[in-house]
Amino acid sequence: MVRPFKLHPVWLEVLNNEFSKPYFSELKKFLLNEKQSGQTIFPPGNRIFAALDETPFDKVKVVIIGQDPYHGPNQANGMCFSVNRGITPPPSLKNIYKEIETDLGISPPAHGDLTRWAEEGVLLLNAVLTVRANQPASHQNQGWEQFTNTIIKTLSEKKSNLVFLLWGAFAKSKRNLIDAQKHLILEAAHPSPFSAYNGFMGCKHFSKTNAYLKQNGLEEINWNLN
Repeated sequence: MVRPFKLHPVWLEVLNNEFSKPYFSELKKFLLNEKQSGQTIFPPGNRIFAALDETPFDKVKVVIIGQDPYHGPNQANGMCFSVNRGITPPPSLKNIYKEIETDLGISPPAHGDLTRWAEEGVLLLNAVLTVRANQPASHQNQGWEQFTNTIIKTLSEKKSNLVFLLWGAFAKSKRNLIDAQKHLILEAAHPSPFSAYNGFMGCKHFSKTNAYLKQNGLEEINWNLN
């Protein structure tokens, strides 16, 4: 189910040491046991590493950190906050779209597929890359966090002038993995309806991201998904 050799070659090279570590072997065993016991796992096996495949290491300009995949049928597509076309955008994503409209004047798309952002250089990274159907957080503390923490630390160490968007307490807890001298860290409340109006709405993270990229001679992100 976990096939690291199918990763984009540059990510495979960057993360190569992780796949031989004991925690990753235990993670693979856990996922195999889930599958053998008849559990439905999201996203599908070929989309577990979609965030990395869609945004190769050398293309990353922005990192958005989520917690774990959507746990409903046909929702999770391997990128945080993103859902497959044909699925109604979830409430948090709708609030992200509202903030982009307020910030940049871009009208919200009818779909929730963020692949175009990924192709622009936005790494949409969940801390946990799999989940059991209808059981949120069911794959936490099985090893994924160590793997994705390594991704964040490696990006911080090996690249410069990235923008890290940390929304909500969980994402903010990753701040200590990032070198704030080399990168821009923008923090806000989570875009969930429960917290969006406590600091996410009006944060202007999308225009601030582009201003920073432009200031550092990098191409801005086209946030328009229409």
